[in-house]
Amino acid sequence: MIKLGKSGKSSGNGLMRWIFGTIIIFIVIAGTNCAGLKDDQGAEEFRQVSQQAGERDLVETHVQTEGRETNQDNELSESGLEDNSYVASEKPADENLTVHFLDVGQGDSILLEYNGKAMLVDAGERDQGPVVSAYLHEQGISSIDYVVATHPHSDHIGGMDEVLNSFQVGHFIDSGFPHTSKTYENMLTAIDDKNIPFEVAEEGDKIKFDPAVDIEILNPGAEYSEELNENSVVLKVSYGEVSFLLMGDAGLETEEKLMNSGHDLDSDILKVGHHASRSGSGEAFISAVSPEASVIEVGAGNDYGHPHAEILERLQKASRVYRTDLDGSIAVTTDGSAYTVITQKSGSEVENPEKTVVEETRLQEAGSDETELEDPSSRGGISSSTESTVYVSDLSLQDEWVEITNRGSSPVSLSGWKIEDDSSKHTYTFPSFTLDPQATVTLHTGEGTDTATELYWGSGSPLWNNDGDTAYLFDDSGNLVSSLEG
Repeated sequence: MIKLGKSGKSSGNGLMRWIFGTIIIFIVIAGTNCAGLKDDQGAEEFRQVSQQAGERDLVETHVQTEGRETNQDNELSESGLEDNSYVASEKPADENLTVHFLDVGQGDSILLEYNGKAMLVDAGERDQGPVVSAYLHEQGISSIDYVVATHPHSDHIGGMDEVLNSFQVGHFIDSGFPHTSKTYENMLTAIDDKNIPFEVAEEGDKIKFDPAVDIEILNPGAEYSEELNENSVVLKVSYGEVSFLLMGDAGLETEEKLMNSGHDLDSDILKVGHHASRSGSGEAFISAVSPEASVIEVGAGNDYGHPHAEILERLQKASRVYRTDLDGSIAVTTDGSAYTVITQKSGSEVENPEKTVVEETRLQEAGSDETELEDPSSRGGISSSTESTVYVSDLSLQDEWVEITNRGSSPVSLSGWKIEDDSSKHTYTFPSFTLDPQATVTLHTGEGTDTATELYWGSGSPLWNNDGDTAYLFDDSGNLVSSLEG
């Protein structure tokens, strides 16, 4: 796998399309400026568009006024990222930071607003792109200073195409770890077509969103993981005495690395990694973060069993838990010393943390327009007879196994059912097998003896693509019951 952007911070405006899969993966970097805009004229046009809309006043520090120098220090200062010498100043008076956790079903999308600037982290699945764009417009946003793609899974970048084509974007920040999917290619094409400056996140850098708001990149590091989720861009956002930790889909591997890295993980609000699946939110990590509030971005009735009961219990013991499937979109507003949590839907009574003052109100008044979000289980030809019981609950591309769970109250015969990979090159047909209620069976790629909890594909070589793959579960009539992207 070619690693992109790890050898230096130089990146430009002419990001060319990446060709990936079995073809050569590459990037052509063109242009001479790594700043938010190509030149003075382009910067002025960007400001004028924003000012005409009456919504955004871009700071002068994002405008390049001098020619680019060739040394690395100047390259760092001209890009949207800085090394750890960049220190946030004291917060200005009467300015609030608001972090929105958008309800985009089974996916992630987070909006940061401060001092007339906006930053978007992820954009949900493709069908949620219009939902994200509508939400931003409702907040009076006409341009976005920074867009961050935590990693290239479709439930995080599927809506990017819509967003990038609907808003003026100052900088785009990516994990730098490519993916062999059309969704990822579409996103890169939009970046290229719109001539958006493209930068690769690296541990220790800070995003120059605003001098008063400290945004540090904690992941990915110098070396990429074999697991795509573990390369998620992890951000710690600090404003005054209040801090947010945004985990993307990072799991146990990244959590262990972060705990050993010396980073200050203690945070007031935690955006829980990977939709609170059991692949993350380890007990030691939650203890290290010690959040007062935890936010889980998750779809109602999703096929994956998220949030996992064990993880939910762990989070509830440590913090007040908010969930987009139950609370709708969630907005946290802070003046740097206290914060207010506002939910789209009514929730239970909120306990006031000792350190802060917390309120819970409605984000939208009754009778206002709301976008009806599609239940993920209603898409892709999922069989209604099995959508609430049998599903693909976990997938390990590296260890070569997939788990299938029956969360229903009755046994289900899987005889004749099939598991396929993303390219449908490999198919496993279940033998005569019954999955008991509340039980899980693990299907291993290699050879072994089948039991009530372990099945074996019988392949003498690996089948799953470690660079990204999807397990599809079909019933004996050929209906797509569930899928899980790994």
